[in-house]
Amino acid sequence: MNSLIRRHRPTTAVLAALALTATASACGSGSGGTNTGGGDSGTYTIWDPYPQFAKGSDWAKLLDKCGSDAGVKIKRTAFDTSDLANKSLLAAQQDNSPDVLIVDNPVVSTLAEAGVLTSTDETKLDTSKTDPNLLAAGQSGGKTYGTPIGANTLALYYNKDVLKDAGIDIASVKDWASLTAALDKAEKAGKKGITFSAIGTEEGSFQFLPWFWGAGAELTAVDSAKSEAALTLWSDWLKKGYAPNSVLNNTQTTSWQEFESGQYAFAENGTWQLAGAEKATFEYGVLPIPGQSGGTAAAPTGGEFVTMPVQSDTGRYATSQKLVTCLTSTQNLLATDTTLSYVAPTAEVQDKQVAANAKLGPWVDAVKAAKGRTDDLGTKYPKISEQLWKAVQSALSGAKSPKDALSAAQEAAAK
Repeated sequence: MNSLIRRHRPTTAVLAALALTATASACGSGSGGTNTGGGDSGTYTIWDPYPQFAKGSDWAKLLDKCGSDAGVKIKRTAFDTSDLANKSLLAAQQDNSPDVLIVDNPVVSTLAEAGVLTSTDETKLDTSKTDPNLLAAGQSGGKTYGTPIGANTLALYYNKDVLKDAGIDIASVKDWASLTAALDKAEKAGKKGITFSAIGTEEGSFQFLPWFWGAGAELTAVDSAKSEAALTLWSDWLKKGYAPNSVLNNTQTTSWQEFESGQYAFAENGTWQLAGAEKATFEYGVLPIPGQSGGTAAAPTGGEFVTMPVQSDTGRYATSQKLVTCLTSTQNLLATDTTLSYVAPTAEVQDKQVAANAKLGPWVDAVKAAKGRTDDLGTKYPKISEQLWKAVQSALSGAKSPKDALSAAQEAAAK
């Protein structure tokens, strides 16, 4: 077994972190293969979380082309996101990791702390063109582990018809006060205000973070006055009927289905709903989530990192690096991120995306303001996030005040 893996035997914290962070992937998934063996010297293995893309798809063809350009054959295995993290950890324990691993970005720091991944310093992978805020999701302990293949994040979709009927000028929505005023107008016009996901899982934390960060709160102090302001905002929306009680059980999918009804003025959701938005029976727009006092709130990034796991045979790194460079090249990112409904991680490709589809403009702005969900907390993040979503559930259900719910969350997270 590789000595690096032996020195960093995964702890209970690492296993728990993988279990929790793997539950809120922002993009779709399905069932995939489970073959996990390595290849011979002329075959390189790639694991990805895209089982929806079968053999013969554009994605599979790109993998094969990158392999051909590097002079090797590709053995690709696709897993459901929730399975991939655990499979990767098990493979590392058995010294049987894939050469290239494409994994949900919150899992990167956890795998890195477990000694599963190489750093870009070791592999000489060039990440100089990548937006720093997106690259940060794959950083831990001052080192970078891989590079993002693309990113998605959250913003506010709005129904132009509802806003028109309610006399709401979207240009007036610049902060929390003006957004709440717009929700009030929608309600008084006989429509509904806003829908989102506050479910008691990582998905609920993911949706709450833009408001949490938009108030200036920090995950290291979830009981701060700023945190309380964000949770009070959501809680007041429910009390006033601006948001439905169903948000307590809504996933991002069921929340979107509510918005598709055409009755809501706003919905918090992500880039992965763009295809559905285009099929809606009403005209829609997209607004970056505003901060409490204005500006664009930092939303958490979704999307995957292309990483290189530790290998006993370090001579394989040179070819693996070529594969990663090919997959994340300017030439290939545009097509790949269009397929995945992602915003590219580099300004050059982002500009090309907006030139091809002007509707991506607000999403590029949102991604530029976004930051990594784990916020450099590594394996501490899942425990804090769990307490955060529990606090949200407690406050929105009326079981506790926002202040008391967050105080209990901070106490539990500190244990």
